[in-house]
Amino acid sequence: MLNQLPPGYSLRLGSGLDRALLLRFMQRTYHEVEAADSYAHLAQTVEQYLSHETPLWWVVPAHEVCLEALAPTSALRSPPPVACLWLGTAIDQVHGDSHTHVFLLYVMPEHRCKGIGKALMLHAEAWATARGDRRMGLQVFQANQAALNLYQGLGFQTQSLWMVKPLREEKAGGRRQEAEG
Repeated sequence: MLNQLPPGYSLRLGSGLDRALLLRFMQRTYHEVEAADSYAHLAQTVEQYLSHETPLWWVVPAHEVCLEALAPTSALRSPPPVACLWLGTAIDQVHGDSHTHVFLLYVMPEHRCKGIGKALMLHAEAWATARGDRRMGLQVFQANQAALNLYQGLGFQTQSLWMVKPLREEKAGGRRQEAEG
C-alpha cells in the first residue's frame, strides 16, 4: 500500500507486542474528550480485540527510522510513534455485510494539521479495498470537530447516531453514583 505520509514520517506495522503503547494512545484519545479517573476498561478492549486480524500501524519520524535500519546492532531503538491507526472488522447491522472499522486513529497534538490523519485514513481505505470491503465505518465524538471535518472531507457520512441517557448521576470519569433509596 502506498505510503502517503508527509515528508519526514514513516509508517510501520505494529504487533501484539504493542499492547501497552496502544493502550497509552487510547488513553490520550479519551482524555482529550473527557477527563476520567480510570481507563481500565480500555485495557480490556485492547486485550479482547488486538490480534493479527486487527492490524495496527504506527507513524514515526522517518529520519530516525533510517538511522535504526543502518545500525549494526539493536542498540538504536525506533523513535516513539507520533500517530496510530488500528483497524478491525464490523458487521453492518442494516445490510449484514462485514466492513472495515476504524478502532482508533490518533495523532499527537504537536503533529496535527500536517496531513498525517488524512494519510492514515487513505491507508485504511486502501487496506479495506484490498481485502474486498465495500465500506468503512468509524465512531467519532460529536465534540471532536477537527476529526469530523477530516472524515466528512474524505467522504464519510452519518449513517446513525449513538445516543446516550444517564440513568443515574455520574461522577467525573464516568463512574456512577448509587441512587439514594
